[in-house]
Amino acid sequence: MSKGTILAVDDEPDILIALEDLFEDEYRVLTTSKPVEALEILAAEPDIAVIVSDQRMPGMTGDAMLAQARGLHDAQAILLTGYADMSAVIAALNQGGITGYATKPWDADLLRGVVRQAYERHCLGRDLATERALLMGLLDQSEDAIAFKDADGRFVRLNARKAETLGRSVAECLGRTEDALRAEAGGDADDASSEADAAAVAAGQPTDTLLVTGERGLERWRHVVRVPIRAASGAVAHLATIERDITEQKSLEARLRQSDKMQALGTLAGGIAHDFNNLLTAILGSLELATPKIADQPRVLRLVTNATQAAQRGATLTKRLLGFSRSRDLRPRAVDLNAVIAGMAELLRGSLGGLVTLRLDLDPAAPAACVDADQLELAVLNLCINGRDAMPEGGCITVSTRTVALRDDPDLADGDYAVITVTDTGTGIPPAILQRVCEPFFTTKALGQGTGLGLAMVFGLAQQSAGRLDLDSEVGTGTRVELLLPLTRMETQGDVAPEASPPVAVQPARILVVDDDAEVRHVTASFLNAFGYAESEAADGPSAVTLMERDSFDLVVVDLAMPGMTGVEFAEIVRARWAEVPVLIVTGHAEALPIPPDLPVLHKPFESGDLAAEISRLLAPAA
Repeated sequence: MSKGTILAVDDEPDILIALEDLFEDEYRVLTTSKPVEALEILAAEPDIAVIVSDQRMPGMTGDAMLAQARGLHDAQAILLTGYADMSAVIAALNQGGITGYATKPWDADLLRGVVRQAYERHCLGRDLATERALLMGLLDQSEDAIAFKDADGRFVRLNARKAETLGRSVAECLGRTEDALRAEAGGDADDASSEADAAAVAAGQPTDTLLVTGERGLERWRHVVRVPIRAASGAVAHLATIERDITEQKSLEARLRQSDKMQALGTLAGGIAHDFNNLLTAILGSLELATPKIADQPRVLRLVTNATQAAQRGATLTKRLLGFSRSRDLRPRAVDLNAVIAGMAELLRGSLGGLVTLRLDLDPAAPAACVDADQLELAVLNLCINGRDAMPEGGCITVSTRTVALRDDPDLADGDYAVITVTDTGTGIPPAILQRVCEPFFTTKALGQGTGLGLAMVFGLAQQSAGRLDLDSEVGTGTRVELLLPLTRMETQGDVAPEASPPVAVQPARILVVDDDAEVRHVTASFLNAFGYAESEAADGPSAVTLMERDSFDLVVVDLAMPGMTGVEFAEIVRARWAEVPVLIVTGHAEALPIPPDLPVLHKPFESGDLAAEISRLLAPAA
């Protein structure tokens, strides 16, 4: 450890030598016989701890030199003087110019003691200054709200960020409690914080708590660490609190959790859709096969027709479920908005429940808009469900369409736009929340009741479709949401095609049906038999390969997702060994496995006409 430094100032060289001999074992000693030079040394040597100076010196007295030294340095000052100069010593002491004195001739031990005490005071002062600078730097630069309170909860130190949370300046907070400051501002006492402070003081141990304030949807999260500080007696005399606003962190965590749930839900949706499509293929196919056999039984035919329509609605729902699970770019095209909304009416009524009435107000003159049809259906469904949730005691949701011509709009290009409006008679949205409702993952619903993605998805659809989403809400009255989409022309339709005749085989052919689902396999084979083809069945890829090794086939219809060997893998084997045999892939979930673009695909559930058309097309080259 390096020695401390002292500066000796005296106009007599012998005195300087004596002082240097007295202190050189304990200190680094600098000497000068000139007061002016002493001031220069002090300006150049920041580590000097103690100045020992004579009083009577030519040109400048010791007390005058030490008074100037205080403006340059924080060193402790000791004055050496004779009894005749005691009045100057007393004046210097009273003015704070010196911290001690010694008379000439000095007692060596006494002078060593005075210098040692001065050196220790200097070290203590510098340590306290360092601690203060560190503390003030921490308080002033920290992003956290930091405060020190006494045992009664009064502020003794705090930084500007903590004062800002109370709406006051630092000076206005000192000596006051948080509850008193909040009461003066007209706010409620923070009982949770007060109780946590008291608990930390009583326990005498550091604690950390998580506090949530604000109404649902506008919550602020604070992580507060409380550290009791004990006095020399061992009792808790002060409490340090460090508050960190973790609202953004909590928001990011919620978004990550929600993103994970949405990814899992999308995977689940795809799996469910695949199973449902298999079931619906079997149901719809069986009903289609049974319909001609009961043509002379009107009552039974009506029941079968009802079942067919219900299964077709199930197929539409499954298609929407698959659309939800897919991650793909938008595919905008000309869409008849009225037809889309009218086609969703039954789905919407089923989703809204018995307490909510759905009313459609569709402008017959409303032309088509350029938009992704699947995403538009999801958008309308989301908006209606949001309206339903805003009416827990029931109400009315109105979905309407109209056209509007925009000119000089700040956001949209000049032109004609279709407007889909969804209006509810619900509770409405407060202005503070209305500004954030389109943020991804922002929701005011209870945990597990909302994803916070509905309006964000609709907003994204509007932006990507070169349109706009407008929201207008009044608390206690309801909410109106308008989706503006650019108009386009529907392709002109030719004459209505004549009613299709039952499909028949275009040429004799042997077709192999490969599917692990026995019901779907049976329906597909029955369709082929009804067309006039010779059909064979296999429950999996390996058994199908065995059949092809034994018999010849003109075409293979194979399911995509099968255990052991997928449809694509089976198709690769067929192409390698029987290149002349075309392969048709049927699937209930095309995204489950990658399918080469040159392989034809038929989606489940399919009608017999769809299957017949694909087979005719694939067999045509052979003909």
